[in-house]
Amino acid sequence: MTTPRAALRGTVAVAYSAGRDSTALLHATAVAAAALGLQVVALHVHHGLMPQADDWLATARRQCARWQAAGLPVKFVAIRLATAPAPGDSVEAWARRERRAALARMAQDEGAGLVLLAQHRRDQAETVLLQALRGAGSAGLAAMPRAWQAQGLSWARPWLDQPREAIDAYVRTYRLRHVDDTSNVDPRFARSRLRQQMWPALVQAFPDAEVALAAVARRAQEADAVLDLHASVDLAALIDGDGLRLTLWRTWPAARQRQVLRAWLHERLGQGAAEALVQRLGSELPGSRAGRWPVDRYRMVVLYRHVLQLRAAPAARPAEGLASVSIDLSRPGRHALPAWGGVIEVRRARRGGVDASALRACELRARRGGERFQSHAAGSPRGLKKQYQSAGVPQWERSGPLVLSAGRLLYVPGLGIDARWLQSGEGGLTLAWRPDPPGLLQRNS
Repeated sequence: MTTPRAALRGTVAVAYSAGRDSTALLHATAVAAAALGLQVVALHVHHGLMPQADDWLATARRQCARWQAAGLPVKFVAIRLATAPAPGDSVEAWARRERRAALARMAQDEGAGLVLLAQHRRDQAETVLLQALRGAGSAGLAAMPRAWQAQGLSWARPWLDQPREAIDAYVRTYRLRHVDDTSNVDPRFARSRLRQQMWPALVQAFPDAEVALAAVARRAQEADAVLDLHASVDLAALIDGDGLRLTLWRTWPAARQRQVLRAWLHERLGQGAAEALVQRLGSELPGSRAGRWPVDRYRMVVLYRHVLQLRAAPAARPAEGLASVSIDLSRPGRHALPAWGGVIEVRRARRGGVDASALRACELRARRGGERFQSHAAGSPRGLKKQYQSAGVPQWERSGPLVLSAGRLLYVPGLGIDARWLQSGEGGLTLAWRPDPPGLLQRNS
């Protein structure tokens, strides 16, 4: 069993847990690299989840040292994860995410352009089954790709079509030492339950199940590639800035609508969206003029004037019931208002603005109804609801306090300064309401 020559360029990295499959792949890659004059780096991730993890690390290091002494071009590097799953997190999902990030960092540090992973055909078949049991569509049933680009690296699974029996034979032939991960038989994990309880019965009833399920993955990959191609063409016709204009979208069949939503959400979130969200949007958007749908506690999908956007979730601080506040806003700076969930920013205006004397004794309060706002000098005062509608300010951007001076409305979040207060010339001040953004969204969106 060999690693394809075409994949070997420069330094090659192998994800190496010291288990049976990765031990076989590392050995096979090192043998091939020796013949080609290449360097192999073994990447080991210490997750800190199992009591045997320190022993596995030591075993992996000793194995690589023995092979290096025997003349194989193997270098061993390892990283110990500093984080842990948060309460309620899937341990399996956390481990996959953190392991992939750690492998990428180590490979980049070692100058490797290619990272090899040791999954084989039975792993692929198990993944198809697990995805099917979760109600996945073509993207999920496509299971694991054979090769892809991510994080500036090439990733590949050269043994994805190989049966487990071939790897077992390789290990016996070369008498390779490896560790056994007890989590593989831990019933807390879905894949372990499938392997221990479901797989034996399945192959007894259907001996060709592994081959058939691997074929399902290949067909699903082809179908998903075609769907992605069509969705990218559709997205190009709908994109409006960072949003999705739904005028044309509403004329399409439901299946096409949902596929575009999946593609757009994946692009904006950096990962696949929950299918429940896609189905809800597909059902409710055609008949909605405006609305918002939570993605998680940090983000929401909003619809306003036929455009769908991903936004930060508003701070859960209702304006109703907040007491009026007296404040001096006559100096430039940021005035924190924790009770309102944001700050008022005062800056010098290039032209116009409000005279500082009008801002020395301001009142901040919530809307009470009946307030009238004048948007420009040639206009006339109108109710806030009509002004918001005319300016295209959606409901969820109308939070924050009104600013009054001498009992008269001076500033409205989302609308700005009332034109009746604006002076001509220079030297004035301008106001802006800045709600506190959820910090995690700024990193993830």
